[in-house]
Amino acid sequence: MHKLLRPCLMTAALLLGACSPPPPGQTAGTLKGEAVSEVNGVMRYPASDFVEQREGIRGGTLRVSAASDSGSFDIHALSHGNMQWLGRILFDCLVYQAEDGTLTPWLAKSWEISADGLTYTFHLRDDVRFSDGERFNAEAVRVNLEHMRDPATKSPLAAAYIAPFLTGRVVDEFTFEATLRTPYAPFLDVLSQAWLGMISPKQIREAPRTIATRPIGSGPFVLDSYVRDQGATFSRREDYHWAPAAINHQGAAYLQRIELSYVPEAMIRYTSLEANDSDMALDAPPQNAAAIRANPDLTLRSRIRKGNPARSITFNVERVPFDDVRVRQAVAKAIDRDGLAWISGFGEFLAKGDFLAVNTPGYDPIARDALAFDPVHANHLLDAAGWTGRDAEGYRTRAGQRLQATLLTYDNPAFPANVSVAVQADLRKIGFDMVIEVLPLTRVMELRYAGRFDAIGGGYWHTNTADGLFILYHSQAIPSARMIGQNVGHFRDALLDQYLGQARQSTDPQQRRTLYRQAQQRLGETVPAVPSVESQMLLAYRKAVGGVLFDGSHNVPLFTSVWLAKEQP
Repeated sequence: MHKLLRPCLMTAALLLGACSPPPPGQTAGTLKGEAVSEVNGVMRYPASDFVEQREGIRGGTLRVSAASDSGSFDIHALSHGNMQWLGRILFDCLVYQAEDGTLTPWLAKSWEISADGLTYTFHLRDDVRFSDGERFNAEAVRVNLEHMRDPATKSPLAAAYIAPFLTGRVVDEFTFEATLRTPYAPFLDVLSQAWLGMISPKQIREAPRTIATRPIGSGPFVLDSYVRDQGATFSRREDYHWAPAAINHQGAAYLQRIELSYVPEAMIRYTSLEANDSDMALDAPPQNAAAIRANPDLTLRSRIRKGNPARSITFNVERVPFDDVRVRQAVAKAIDRDGLAWISGFGEFLAKGDFLAVNTPGYDPIARDALAFDPVHANHLLDAAGWTGRDAEGYRTRAGQRLQATLLTYDNPAFPANVSVAVQADLRKIGFDMVIEVLPLTRVMELRYAGRFDAIGGGYWHTNTADGLFILYHSQAIPSARMIGQNVGHFRDALLDQYLGQARQSTDPQQRRTLYRQAQQRLGETVPAVPSVESQMLLAYRKAVGGVLFDGSHNVPLFTSVWLAKEQP
């Protein structure tokens, strides 16, 4: 499939007119349905959302729907968002990150960090086994870290997150020593993410290709069956007793089974939940949010993922016209983010104008308004950049050339086509001709990593640390033959590199906070991309579902603590 969409003001107007007018700009304190608070500009959910409050009822099968299949269970080889919750069903991590960023024990009971920040010594639990009977020990940790960075794994995420890891040493059976090339402050944070969970070392050594469809972890459930693009079933491990202490759960999971169905159609996910044909919708459709809240049998939760927010555009700064920062600033200021938030989230999503999610440790609101909607200023910026002429269709010109670029995108439920059309319409108002090109995902990814595009639509990057800014915008993260880098726009800024590089190596929390504040301010000035909305998950479930806790790193449900009661008559 290949579609090339020229600007069409009538189409855009119809799309926008079909929605209610955009609501006033929401803040952290007005996130619908959530009792959030703000501390030093960082949004916080209630602590009770992350800690088990009471013992649940054991037994039962939870019927869950999700919008799409990640196509694999190999957590080390993926960056797919489903792994945030799937990973917690099947795998465990060395450490656990609480919602406020505090790092606590999990498979590692404790750890020490050398004074120079280069050596981490982990003291491991001695009572953990993988579901194939293999013992979890220091050798298992060594094998897993090597698997993450093995070029054959082709990891777009885990390998980048442990790039500073140099060598691992088995000190004794339950003591592991990791040595880094340079100090790397986020090392423990990234090890707590689901993509860096522990897989059976036997499976990694003897049958790594089977991880994709028959994974073996140490988590609270095991995979019973899987049919691609249809669903999967999981059953409880009766011997599981090593959930992270921070969540206050003892012993095995409460649920006996989980039946997961992949349901791309949003309306079917909603109607199945309403009709009691399913118990939980992991991707509840925002267009049905009001109906879900009005139904006394249902609960709706709105959870912002930590890390980098959703983007409407990422610029290729090596191509005209986006090699000019004034053009990038103008485009960012010409896009009505409140309108985009309404189109994509029907009033449920928060409009976003800066580069870190509001609940990410290290977030600072310093650049919150740097890219505020301001078409008048956008026009002044384009005038200053020399795009002062106009052609017969009203588009800006310079030296006889139209101000034009192509926005590359694909059919993506997380970035609806009407968002691209709305962006196109906004830019038309300042005389910018943005053509939308829709290609198959495989072709988009090929062009993305090769840098053969003007601008690319959609995308977000999850992480539980402000170091996600390094992953997306540091010059060392530009894709190359040896690394699947995420700085696909080939953005280079020496000052930003300095801030992010120093933050990685700093052992002083206050210094890191200052450096990340400076980095966020610099991003608001240099504009490598255009943030659009916070990356949010809407979770809906029936009142019979109890014990819904959220993971501290990912803000997605932890199924270890979920339980089922009988439906009320």
